[in-house]
Amino acid sequence: MSSVHPAAASVTALPSPVDGGEVAPGFASLSPDDFKAAFRQHPAGVSVITADDGSGPVGLTATSVFSVSAEPPLLVFSVSSLSSSAPTITASDTVVVHLLGSEQLHIAKLCATSGIDRFADTSIWDRLPTGEPYFTGNGVWIRGRIVNRMEAGTSTVIAVHALESSVSQPQAAEEPVRTEPAAETPAPAVPAFTPSFDGAPLVYHNRTWHRLDANSQIDG
Repeated sequence: MSSVHPAAASVTALPSPVDGGEVAPGFASLSPDDFKAAFRQHPAGVSVITADDGSGPVGLTATSVFSVSAEPPLLVFSVSSLSSSAPTITASDTVVVHLLGSEQLHIAKLCATSGIDRFADTSIWDRLPTGEPYFTGNGVWIRGRIVNRMEAGTSTVIAVHALESSVSQPQAAEEPVRTEPAAETPAPAVPAFTPSFDGAPLVYHNRTWHRLDANSQIDG
């Protein structure tokens, strides 16, 4: 199980409009509705963060995960104070960040649904040897240690130092059975991967889920 690490206990705070402070004194602030409307046009990859500070596993769906540095390997995400998972995630020493593919849409929906036990189905999750809960059917996950927390408005921005990762490679397709191939007709190319796990990322845009695949590629 995760515990609070002494080196990660400090929290940096920014002024919060909720507390009457101004993040940018002297400047007019964009309304929350206008801010949300702008970001609905910004597509983002979907992730799920899991953690356990000793009080039980929690899972949170997020679109705020991004990489910061490769040396050292750092990533960042934010957690809203309104999330039921926020207390456990912010208090944990380590977390597991799942970078979801389209095949994991059900996991994204599960961890975005309020008022349910997200870990009731024990067939879809397990614990790593180090104790953290994780979803076993996911193609990519990163286990990391929380190294910094910063309060920003009604959220906490969390920086994570990556410790280990698991990246599942798409499975090779079986050779299709051809009973009577026509000599004058070129045989169709065998797909490189099966659709059971093709690595197509899950993307969230304008309140809807999307699958990013070869059809969305733009030649430039």
